[in-house]
Amino acid sequence: MKFNGFHHIGLAVADVQKSRAFYIALGGTETFNFKIDGKDYYLIDMGGNAVVELIPKLSADSPEQTEPRWMHIELNTDECDAAFDLAIKIGAKEKIAPKDVSLGTLDIRLAFVYGPDGEEIEFFTVKNS
Repeated sequence: MKFNGFHHIGLAVADVQKSRAFYIALGGTETFNFKIDGKDYYLIDMGGNAVVELIPKLSADSPEQTEPRWMHIELNTDECDAAFDLAIKIGAKEKIAPKDVSLGTLDIRLAFVYGPDGEEIEFFTVKNS
């Protein structure tokens, strides 16, 4: 058996239409949508095989869904500052403004925002390779 990377990462959201609009405005492309039990689900391709599935939250008493959605999702970009600025413009909240960081021999620029449901999104630019 061989794995070929991730197909998508699922994100439970309170307002699937608000999150859909946010991720599309951030530069994503809706590649697929479907309904389960009358609820809308969307797959948004953020580029480079970074696909986010927007999943409507189930009822609070549902055992299938707990609060932690993900630690963060990292979107690789060659324009960290522009991605951060756009995210803020379309409604994200700042967690960490763009800054340069050295991770051993890897020099990067990163920024973090909170998306519509409080999910953490990291913008990541490798400055050297």
